[in-house]
Amino acid sequence: MSHVIAIDAGTSSVRSIAFAPDGTVLASAQREFTQHYPRPGWVEHDAEEIWQTTLATLAEVCGRIEAPPAAIGITDQRETVVLWDRRTGEPVGRAIVWQDRRTAEQCDALRDAGHLDLVRRTTGLVLDPYFSGTKLWWSFTEGGIEAGPDLAFGTVDSWLVYKLTGGEVHATDVTNASRTLLYDIGTLSWSDELCELFGVPRHILPEVRPSSGRFGTTCAEVPTGAGIPISGIAGDQQAALFGQACFEPGMTKNTYGTGSFVLMNVGTTCPQPVDGLLTTVAWSLPDASGSPVTTYAYEGAIFVTGAAIQWLRDELGLIDDAAETGPLAASVPDSGGLVLVPAFAGLGSPWWDPYVRGALFGVSRGTGKAHVARAVVEAMAHQTREVVDAMSEASGHTVRALRADGGASVMDLLLQLQADQLGVSVSRPTVQETTALGAAYLAGLAEGVWTSTDDIVANWHLDVACEPTADRALADARHAQWRRAVERVRAFAAA
Repeated sequence: MSHVIAIDAGTSSVRSIAFAPDGTVLASAQREFTQHYPRPGWVEHDAEEIWQTTLATLAEVCGRIEAPPAAIGITDQRETVVLWDRRTGEPVGRAIVWQDRRTAEQCDALRDAGHLDLVRRTTGLVLDPYFSGTKLWWSFTEGGIEAGPDLAFGTVDSWLVYKLTGGEVHATDVTNASRTLLYDIGTLSWSDELCELFGVPRHILPEVRPSSGRFGTTCAEVPTGAGIPISGIAGDQQAALFGQACFEPGMTKNTYGTGSFVLMNVGTTCPQPVDGLLTTVAWSLPDASGSPVTTYAYEGAIFVTGAAIQWLRDELGLIDDAAETGPLAASVPDSGGLVLVPAFAGLGSPWWDPYVRGALFGVSRGTGKAHVARAVVEAMAHQTREVVDAMSEASGHTVRALRADGGASVMDLLLQLQADQLGVSVSRPTVQETTALGAAYLAGLAEGVWTSTDDIVANWHLDVACEPTADRALADARHAQWRRAVERVRAFAAA
């Protein structure tokens, strides 16, 4: 009955969570780390602070559970670039975060030079500052970093594996590799052509491995003690898809976090790229013979959802705590005609427009803070509908239900608005830590805590299911109004 610890290294905090074999939480600890904004549009983290925060949360969880874990799984903010010195184990410069927009002009230049088709065909991604490749290009051309023989690159998972193993392992999993703009998701290998395009030397790249399997074992510095296997890794959104037990093609989840990320399982055949959506690796698992089998997903990346709640709290001062958002938004029957386009860092799927900025439309003398909160929640539902509609059209799979998780999914109002906009049931599981749970499942499968994905399906239990209740014509009219607002902000940015 041994437990598994998941390290969830997110965008604003690190959480360590111990899960029992039935998928329930035994103990958890969370600590925030510093967000650095050196210039408008720039977002950076201190990788050493992330490591120290990880150690602190592990120590807290291990202090509550005497027995050692059977395994450790890691899930992380994807696309964030960490560079470090292999000799010293120290970061080289600050990590450039996925939200960072400093390479927008470089993306434009690459697109104008005709490289988008290569990127789309090879990686399933688009030319956007969101991904790692142009961040690495900037580090070497503008950031003053030299790609010497001891330089190592990784996303946050790779950095943590390196530190957890005492510098013994420099590796990542296939899901994180697939978000770098450097990885061929068809051949499942680093692309020499793309490394050359972005000026990235091959020697700095980590080894790519399946999502479930032993990466290494912990060193003595780690609070778990030495010798604990690190056996599962996945990017946060793929981990949530796995934790939601979306194992059949067409099954879809949305994580309402800092941003929102809609993923649909599309099976084991890599699909052709589709305008407006990303194609990504969902996970790679060994089959009965031990050979890895790769599952793919369509993804819609929405840059700002929970971040808009932080905006209500930190910049506008309309709330003191994020938990106030749901009750405040529910205190009015609608937004009073107020429409928010929360393009604070550009627009993601299906527009991929890094230059757009946010706007509020329909402000009147009677507009109050409850209407603003309601507009924030409604914007989450509208953005998700845009992505789900695009996925259904591209995949040929009609989304018959949506599984929801992430911090904002605690709002029943949001789930109801989402069900009304999509016209399908929206469900929240009893265990809502699905991102961390997915990483734990991947690690535990490798170490025999769970024998198959059937065990994971059996662990999934329903908390709340919201069925569509709104008049369909009214829901469509409100969505059309929101789309008009998007068109206005895009026109403003282009003017």
